[in-house]
Amino acid sequence: MSSTDSSTDRRYRRTACTGLALALPLAALAACGGGSSGTDASAEAGSGTGTISVWAHQGQKSEDTALQNAVKSFNSSQDKIKVELKLIPGNDYTKTITATDASELPDVMEFDGPTMANFVYNKKLAAIDDYVSAKTMSNATDASKAQGEIAGEHYGLGMYDSGLGVYGNKKLLDAAGVKYPRGLDDDWTAAEFTAALKALKGKDSDGKVVDLQETSGYANEWGTYGFAPIVWSAGGTLLKDGKAEGALDTPAVVSAMKTFQSWKTYTDPNTDGNAFAKDRVALSWVGHWMYPAYSEALGDDLVVLPLPDFGNGPKTGQGSWAWGIGANSKNAKASGAFLDYLLNDANVTAMTTANGAPPATKSALAASPLYKEGGPLQLYADQLAKPCGDSDIAKSCVAVTRPVTAGYPTVTAKFSEALNSIYGGADPKSALEKAARAIDQDFSDNAGYEIP
Repeated sequence: MSSTDSSTDRRYRRTACTGLALALPLAALAACGGGSSGTDASAEAGSGTGTISVWAHQGQKSEDTALQNAVKSFNSSQDKIKVELKLIPGNDYTKTITATDASELPDVMEFDGPTMANFVYNKKLAAIDDYVSAKTMSNATDASKAQGEIAGEHYGLGMYDSGLGVYGNKKLLDAAGVKYPRGLDDDWTAAEFTAALKALKGKDSDGKVVDLQETSGYANEWGTYGFAPIVWSAGGTLLKDGKAEGALDTPAVVSAMKTFQSWKTYTDPNTDGNAFAKDRVALSWVGHWMYPAYSEALGDDLVVLPLPDFGNGPKTGQGSWAWGIGANSKNAKASGAFLDYLLNDANVTAMTTANGAPPATKSALAASPLYKEGGPLQLYADQLAKPCGDSDIAKSCVAVTRPVTAGYPTVTAKFSEALNSIYGGADPKSALEKAARAIDQDFSDNAGYEIP
């Protein structure tokens, strides 16, 4: 993500991103802690009683209040375990965990999803399967579990998830005679999306008809989160069997990126953040977090559409903040009991009401006024109900997890740099090949970031 202070980026950082590529020198994040040697870290069960420490990122005030209320409620619900909560500013959070020795980390900590594998690699997180209840694990959505899983073990579960779509202005689309999808089963192809842009341009005074959230460029986590779905939808992936060459730079991905590049001429720079809300553009490629503002601005003219299909089915990013147990915790049993409480319907609903994100538990998602069947954001729930994980990206699945690897900082940095240069006019084939070589060299230098 960029360090810009635009309202869109602030919303994005809080709900769907990783600050990792921005917050740290990549080499420092990937290498600190010496995770490639020694045995797998595991917490001690402990007595299941006493005081446990909990760290979380400081987000929106409403999110912080929801979490503080959950902690107060837990502490007053029983007298065996006391939770002491520490909130750390969101922009400093990942840096803080990375800079803190594993022995000094809390019993329970929140982390941004794509940072998980790096923290496991550096022995800062323990597997949680033995400490959270079977009920909690089975109620987690498959997409949430995919983000938190390495080699069959789970290291994190989230209260909420994320998703992408194209918001449409029905009034402007109808005026231009543009037919648009009604849901996942009716997605538009990349060619149809491009044709829609051309048709809209014919009815628009400046020819700028789409918002691609380009304000801060794409050499950041938004670039990866927002546009890796094009790679996946073209049948490629950021990483396959630990290699980017032959996965990221295939002819189909190159072709898809040429199409993406061609959209720049139709794109409003959106420097004020109001291109869609003020009816300057008919389409906005962004995520669930913009629904409150867009819904207020457009009312019944707002439609929520899937991203275009480049041949391997429509795809979306997913993943967000999650919760895990510190590898050096001496009281993992008590930590698990707190996680069970934190992930119950009341707390998940309170948190997702506060931030508008899709719940990451099955029961809360099914009951959500926004995301339930027939709700205005059902599309996001439908997408999350068809998760891919990060490797087997079939045509039938939609929500793809960003690569679960300790080398993710390099993957996101190199891909987003390539994306940004392509959008700026660089040759897609050369840019993708350069990114793939750089990723593979870094993985080679670090023994594939293999977690023992």
